[in-house]
Amino acid sequence: MTPADCRIHRGRGPAMAGPSIVARRGRACQARASVLLLFAALALSAQTVDRTKPPQTPPIPSYKLPPVAESKLPNGLGVVLVEDARFPLVTLRLTFQAGSKFDPPDMPGLAEAVATLLDEGTKTRTSQQISDEIDRIGGSIGGSAGADSLAISANALSEHLPRLLALIADVAMNSTFPLEEVELYKKNRTESLRQQHSEPGFLAEEKFASVVFGRTPYGHIAPTEAAIAKLDVKNLAAFRDSRLVPNNATLLLIGKLPAKDEVLKLIAQHFGAWKEKPLPSPPAMQFPAPSRQIVLVDRPGSVQADIHVGRLAPTRLSPEFFPLMVGNAVLGGGANSRMFKNIREKEGFAYDAHSQYDTHRDSGDFQAVTEVRNEVLEPALKAVLAELDGMAAKPVGNEELTGVKNYISGLYLLRLETQEGVITQLTTVKALGLPDSYLETYVTRVRSVEPDQIQAVARKYIAPAQDAIVVVGDASKIGDVLKKFGTVTVAK
Repeated sequence: MTPADCRIHRGRGPAMAGPSIVARRGRACQARASVLLLFAALALSAQTVDRTKPPQTPPIPSYKLPPVAESKLPNGLGVVLVEDARFPLVTLRLTFQAGSKFDPPDMPGLAEAVATLLDEGTKTRTSQQISDEIDRIGGSIGGSAGADSLAISANALSEHLPRLLALIADVAMNSTFPLEEVELYKKNRTESLRQQHSEPGFLAEEKFASVVFGRTPYGHIAPTEAAIAKLDVKNLAAFRDSRLVPNNATLLLIGKLPAKDEVLKLIAQHFGAWKEKPLPSPPAMQFPAPSRQIVLVDRPGSVQADIHVGRLAPTRLSPEFFPLMVGNAVLGGGANSRMFKNIREKEGFAYDAHSQYDTHRDSGDFQAVTEVRNEVLEPALKAVLAELDGMAAKPVGNEELTGVKNYISGLYLLRLETQEGVITQLTTVKALGLPDSYLETYVTRVRSVEPDQIQAVARKYIAPAQDAIVVVGDASKIGDVLKKFGTVTVAK
């Protein structure tokens, strides 16, 4: 329709056209006028935008949990129900205080093996039957173990919640660890462990954990071949029977759920007969005092050096957690971090340069990580140490700090958009003994971190005076270089 058409409609439409034609022409003219106004507004705004400055980030809201109901069965099983009716799905997590921290000293990897093999057969279902049943209800199932906790994870269509609960209860209480499945696991895990030990990054992580955490259970991040060889039905079942008990567990459900009373009735029906048991004492956790030491893991023929520099760090319950977490993001938390921009982009020493702050229930660790060519090891390590010192030398600038806070807060909220994201965070809360308010106050606490707080924790945990330096590389090529930084211990 042309401007002339609109003039004809306005001036002579009623006399020359029927009502429907008039109405259509009127709507078309109104639409055209709206489009013209929109283009005019855009042209006007384009004239006033300062493109030399990034757009302002709008205020980032705090996270608000969906409705949560917590209760406990008489046998001690904790129950957490979270309503999320957006999709006809339900996500489940049955979590235990039963991670690798509880492995026997001569059996590292036992918790990992138990978690992996739980759904490989029960008293009433074979591995194939479990797989077929979870497929029929549109879901998935699997077990995993971390440092502190072991979890059975599953999901399904909401209409199949009773069948999902029955299946999870059977797996948790009646797993039999069939011999053929155990032997297959041992073979596969031995091969995957050998593959891990062929990777310098894994060797560095493994040695770093043993140096920083010492002889505590956190000091091992993987099994040994000897421990894998010892696995059998008896020790797998013994671990399950001692630690996978209701008074050591929390059942979390999120999704489109029936009424609360109905859900609790279903849970009691499937888990109520589960017998509680006395729990064995937790292992002693006496960590070595942080100290400067240089450990070189010899990897003959390596053309690069993997560098890990760090030390013990506080848990999430510490008031120092949020300042250190934000400071870690400033230092090496992404493509805009100091380490990435200086060590990779400016100096060209490495493809990757980052820092990481990991927490467990009883401790944590902070480390700066990079991988460099043998030829640039000395200047690269000096650059890493300089970045660590720089965090402690002066406060973070307001603009840099604001950008990092926005990044952390936005990423956190994005991760909580899905059922899996929410249940993962709730599992972390339970595994690490965090307060119930943790998720809803997270953004506020991030945004409350001040530059002087970051500088204080940087002096304590980031400045490298008491850091362990673990390097994986060819000792014959880089050993003399490392000696310029202090006494070197060579490990195989």
